[in-house]
Amino acid sequence: MLRRCRPLRRARRGYFVAAARRILRSGCVAVVGWSLCEQAHALDFFGLFGSDDPPPVSATTLSYRLEIEAKTLDGKNDSDAEQVLRDASGTYRLQQEPPPDGEGLVRRLQADINPLLDALWGLGRYNAQIDVTVDGVPVSPDETGLAAAARRADTFRNRSVVPIKVTARLGPLFKLRTVEVDYAREQAPRGLPRRAFALKSGDPAISADLRAAQVKLVDWFRSNGHPLAKIADVKATVDHAAAAMDFRMRVEAGPEAGIGAVTISGGDVDPRVVATHVHLREGEPYSPERLALTKTSIARIPAIGGIRIREADKLDANGNLPVFIDLTERPRHAVGLSAKYSTVDGPGIAGYYEDRNIFGGGERLRLEASASLLQRVDGTSFNGFNNLHASDFGARLTATFIKPGMFGTANDLLVEATAFRERVGNNDLGGYADDTVRGTFGVIHRFSEAASLQAGLQVEQSKSLDVLGRVDATLIGFTATGRYDTTDNPLDPTRGVRLSATVNAYPKLMGSTIDLFEGRIAGSAYYALDEQANYVLAGRLAAGSLAGAPLAEIPDAHRFFAGGGSVRGYGFNTISPMMFGQITGGRSLIEGSAEVRVRITPTIGLVPFFDFGTASRSSVPGFDDYVGYGAGLGLRYLTPVGPIRLDVATPLNPRPGDSRYAIYVSIGQAF
Repeated sequence: MLRRCRPLRRARRGYFVAAARRILRSGCVAVVGWSLCEQAHALDFFGLFGSDDPPPVSATTLSYRLEIEAKTLDGKNDSDAEQVLRDASGTYRLQQEPPPDGEGLVRRLQADINPLLDALWGLGRYNAQIDVTVDGVPVSPDETGLAAAARRADTFRNRSVVPIKVTARLGPLFKLRTVEVDYAREQAPRGLPRRAFALKSGDPAISADLRAAQVKLVDWFRSNGHPLAKIADVKATVDHAAAAMDFRMRVEAGPEAGIGAVTISGGDVDPRVVATHVHLREGEPYSPERLALTKTSIARIPAIGGIRIREADKLDANGNLPVFIDLTERPRHAVGLSAKYSTVDGPGIAGYYEDRNIFGGGERLRLEASASLLQRVDGTSFNGFNNLHASDFGARLTATFIKPGMFGTANDLLVEATAFRERVGNNDLGGYADDTVRGTFGVIHRFSEAASLQAGLQVEQSKSLDVLGRVDATLIGFTATGRYDTTDNPLDPTRGVRLSATVNAYPKLMGSTIDLFEGRIAGSAYYALDEQANYVLAGRLAAGSLAGAPLAEIPDAHRFFAGGGSVRGYGFNTISPMMFGQITGGRSLIEGSAEVRVRITPTIGLVPFFDFGTASRSSVPGFDDYVGYGAGLGLRYLTPVGPIRLDVATPLNPRPGDSRYAIYVSIGQAF
């Protein structure tokens, strides 16, 4: 039986000050030279494969099988504690790399003892005891016991797998008996709210919770304008006999301060250009949230790779806190390739080339190309590669040039050219074909880290064909798009909102062949139910309207459709008003989505979702025409660059010709 701190307990049986000060104030638990700083063992792809089976028996190594068991006071197994012990055990992680002999195996087990006890302390089990045996022979701390266990392990060489068992007797769950927080009352702007420090008497004395409470309290003072706030002292006193802990913490909030001078260094991008993305003003109240938004703003410069924002450790003569922004550049040239697939809309492939810093001022040139296999709407179907025609493929080519920070201002120059060919629909609902070339020349003005306005001139030439006839249109006019984005991650947002509104005006007096005015508005919101964002509610709403020319004279690329990515379970752009049994597109749109994003493991997430959408004949958005409803379940494989998304959806009120289900595979969340 192995147990920590027995000599201390003998010296002072009822009450002693544990080494918890060191434990609670560091990011890892460290005792007698051993540390609990290891990461949990990695999961394979989607966490669905892999095995705990040891390697085959051999004459050169000792394969072993490690069984870990954690028992509560009433003799029941605690599966959560067992998982924590597996994560803390180097012997468990190294099962696929067996040692050469018994001595190497027992030394590996011996090295596990303190990390295992540390892990149980982290669960509030300060009286935990651990037994480690090799085929029933205890692995004891003395050399004689270790040698006996090693000899037993060696008897299994080239015969069978060595059986090892770790049994943890958890003992009682320690609870907080008293909780005290000392701080200067005049430094708490509104008194110390519960959200700033939620620990109370009777809570489990779990070390991770105690560390998190300290961080949370410091963050609260910093968010209220005290950038130098720190934990000055922590004292955790453990009463083993009473299975209780007395916890005391002293906070030094420091003075209120403002943002000081901002210094930018590093990277190959002109610092004057980077400065146009920094909206901090010297003397404004200090705010960690503003610094985080500043980092997000700078990250929009494609040439910038790493961004580190440092704060000075003392205030300047004006009582402000200087800020230092350290940058590293990304590789100047980048090439990418991606693919997506939907059982309804078919496969697609896309690639791009990007030069991120053409002239040293963060200028970006991006060339994109994509191709997809289109659905046929003429009543025929594919009969193999010999039956493919050029008209069966859709494509999009885009060239974009952005010059950020023109003349040292918060204005970016945008020049973009796009050409695309698409065909949408199916044999039952009909569809449309569209060929469009479009050019845009505009300026993006950044009001703040979150808000921007893009405005400029747009020229477009298009040819489209559907049940209403052929439309050849030239559109010349003004375009403007406003954006507001406070989300924390572009591909996997867990908090914040995104809002966008677009107004396009193509009057005949500017050379357009028709009068066309369109407006679109969209918004999405994300709310994490817990601090770790394991449970996130996500919602999206969008609406649009067209005015001016009759519907039959408007190019299909400007009419409103729903379906596909917007309403999963339906074909792309197949939710629409109909004429003669075929889709025509509408003059207005309403669509929305709701998701519950649940993180099951660090790499696996599940997402139940519900979508709806409708396009109407009227310019006023409404629900007079067919409304498509879709629902389904998504699987997310969470990677450092963003989630890989697999969605399975079904239309809840399908029409003739709609598929019973659809499968979508892509990168990033649905919205």
